[in-house]
Amino acid sequence: MSAQQLSDLIRFARLNSPFYQELYASLPAGADRLSDLPVVDQRRFWEAKAFPGSRVLTGPLSEATVFKTGGTTGAPKLSVYTRDEWRTFVTSFGQGLVDAGLRPGHRVADLFYAGELYASFLFILDSLAHAPVDNVRLPVGGGAPLESTVPTLRDLSAQVVAGTPTTLCRLAEHLAAADDRLESVELLLFGGEALFDDQRRLLAAAFPRAEARSVGYASVDAGLLGRPVPGPDARVHRAFTPYSVVEILDDTTGEPITEPGRPGRVVVTSLFRRLMPIIRYPAGDRAEWTGTGPGHFRILGRAEEGVRVGPVSLHTDDAQNAVTAADTAGRIVGMQLVVRRRDGRDGLVIRLATAPGDTGDGLDTLAKSVVTELEAARPLYPQSVAAGFVHPLSVEWARHRDLAVNPRSGKLVRVLDERPTA
Repeated sequence: MSAQQLSDLIRFARLNSPFYQELYASLPAGADRLSDLPVVDQRRFWEAKAFPGSRVLTGPLSEATVFKTGGTTGAPKLSVYTRDEWRTFVTSFGQGLVDAGLRPGHRVADLFYAGELYASFLFILDSLAHAPVDNVRLPVGGGAPLESTVPTLRDLSAQVVAGTPTTLCRLAEHLAAADDRLESVELLLFGGEALFDDQRRLLAAAFPRAEARSVGYASVDAGLLGRPVPGPDARVHRAFTPYSVVEILDDTTGEPITEPGRPGRVVVTSLFRRLMPIIRYPAGDRAEWTGTGPGHFRILGRAEEGVRVGPVSLHTDDAQNAVTAADTAGRIVGMQLVVRRRDGRDGLVIRLATAPGDTGDGLDTLAKSVVTELEAARPLYPQSVAAGFVHPLSVEWARHRDLAVNPRSGKLVRVLDERPTA
């Protein structure tokens, strides 16, 4: 399926998707530019997307693959692709793998995760199969025991290993514990999380001949976002023209940013998806244009719509719902999420503000209740704690005046990413 004209996509969505009909109800019939359209509200989008009876889809769910994206266990968020849309998705992403360093004949181990409606393993495997260069695909999977993964990589002389930074570092730690190395690996393709300097040092010890590069920038909900740009900064990508349009919007005004070096939030429009249209959809990340090439941008971290802590994706609504469920007395008057990194692991701090005059009695019990509610909603977090991937959830008490705000608008910053990046 080829990319379609933006004006055709807008008209199609308005005609066939009840969600977009409502969203664009006040717009002139001829509105056909992105700047004419509102940015999608993620909460309303996923509320309208609930199965069965989705109001986002433009037709019946009769031919598609269904994948799960971030969300609570009680209300999973499901993203759908027709076979033609999926083929376009993986073919375009596969072309970007060459920019990431894929070379003819490379033997590539796919260590992303499969099953339970998650897309990453199948997505990378299919992208490799549709890449413009020959390669040998090794579908190992991220859930395979390390005791069998290492011999497989060694016996098949894997030259490329693809996975999340958490998976790659778990493999590196296993090798280091055995005083072992994989000399055949020359390329580590990471995705789904940021890669930090302390992780690079760990990977370098286990894979001494390997370079760590971004596998590309995409998500199952937003679709194609950015293909890698060769160079020293793995955070720099460029849009998958003509299949997607990436915008960077000002945090305060919502206006598109055009000048380099000015951070904003990423929104994406997918020009090849019709069953589940993605038009000015927040990707959940912040970025800035680099000015180094056409459409080149640098990913700066997660935006307020969500946060990634190690292998765990959390939406701010997940935390807010946990606070609401635990705080039956209404003592909490503000919340923001703080992501920090120490001892080589990420950790999430829930910063909660109490009302003036609150004596503080019982806050420890309330904090434990908030943590319990959030862990119940996102069980992958305590599972990742038990596996040693992330630090346990913690609560930090503050007054409302202590919560960080946008200096330009005075609005609360819902997510603070205090992790050092390079």
